[in-house]
Amino acid sequence: MAEMSKGVTAGKLASNVQKKITRAQEKVLQKLGKADETKDVQFEEGVINFNKQLVEGSKLQKDLKAYLAAVKAMHESSKRLHECLADMYEPDWYGKDEMDSIAEDTDLLWTDFHQKLVDHALISMDTYLAQFPDIKARIAKRDRKLVDFDSARHHFASLQKGKKKDEVKIAKPVSLLEKAAPGWAQGILSAHHVAQTNLSRNQAEDELGRAQKVFEDINEDLQEELPSLWNSRVGFYVNTFQSVAGLEEKFHREMGKLSQNLNDVMIKLEDQNQSGKAGKLGLKTTAAGKRQEGTNNTLSPRASGPPIPKSPSKEKQASGTTNGSSDEAEMPPGFLYKVKAMHDYGATDGDELDLKAGDVVLVMSHENPEEQDDGWLMGVKEAHWLKKKDLKVKGVFPENFTQHL
Repeated sequence: MAEMSKGVTAGKLASNVQKKITRAQEKVLQKLGKADETKDVQFEEGVINFNKQLVEGSKLQKDLKAYLAAVKAMHESSKRLHECLADMYEPDWYGKDEMDSIAEDTDLLWTDFHQKLVDHALISMDTYLAQFPDIKARIAKRDRKLVDFDSARHHFASLQKGKKKDEVKIAKPVSLLEKAAPGWAQGILSAHHVAQTNLSRNQAEDELGRAQKVFEDINEDLQEELPSLWNSRVGFYVNTFQSVAGLEEKFHREMGKLSQNLNDVMIKLEDQNQSGKAGKLGLKTTAAGKRQEGTNNTLSPRASGPPIPKSPSKEKQASGTTNGSSDEAEMPPGFLYKVKAMHDYGATDGDELDLKAGDVVLVMSHENPEEQDDGWLMGVKEAHWLKKKDLKVKGVFPENFTQHL
């Protein structure tokens, strides 16, 4: 069985090599003008539209991811700003509870806005682009099968041209073997030669039929799919931007209400301060750089906030910070923090990390920060690191599919 398997494999390999050689020869003859090439102008226009659609879709996906990364960054900045205000806000000031509630609602609003953008825009974008690789591969396969069809067609045509010559040989032997044979045997030899030629011609005709069928099957499917895919872009773009616009409108409307509420609290606090009801304002009324007697001189951890990915300087703030845990020394080089995957993510490139919802990833600083794309993080799964202690399977992954731990 093993020898048969090896033989089958070797035969398949030899067949593939022969196909490549035949295709290369056919392409050379076509370029030199010594062989005609089957052309389909309508299909070629469809391929041009397909490539244009793929480029436009990829750019839209990249820009959408950059937009989501910006929303994430704005969320983090807004959160730190409100946390800073909460740290400075003294308990006896007006509207302390209202201010805390506004900060919490603002954080939830940002989180909801980002998640809905992912659900209604980014995931749809990924699904839309997922259909292109398969069609692109089938277009390339169609091109190969077209060359095979042309080659088989030319081979059969050349045999057809030799048919008359074979018929002449029946009446007038020309080979040395035929000349040396007795007169009664010359006709038999000529007939045998013609029979062999007819057999080759029949084989060539069968090969032409097979090549034509394979080509036409894949060609017919693509002739239907390419125009349909091209027309689908309009509806997809409309749905995508309608979703983004609707989510933005609702977000800014709700955020405007919260901002107005916070402004009202600040106005009331200022009024009470001017009327003497607010008392001393602590850090708000001290000179720049000075603090009230008895206050702590260190910045509040909440005010400092977590490190922001994608900023080289910030990533260097995070690597110098430790949490005092016993397993700190076992973390990979450049370890920043941990995140948890909230959604599944299938890698689409060799340098990407496959994620399943619930996976914990150790985020690391990028070796070349200037090469790091916006909205993407570098890391290794915690389970793999704890078991293997190597970085062979590290990769990049979309930040918006995860949550900080």
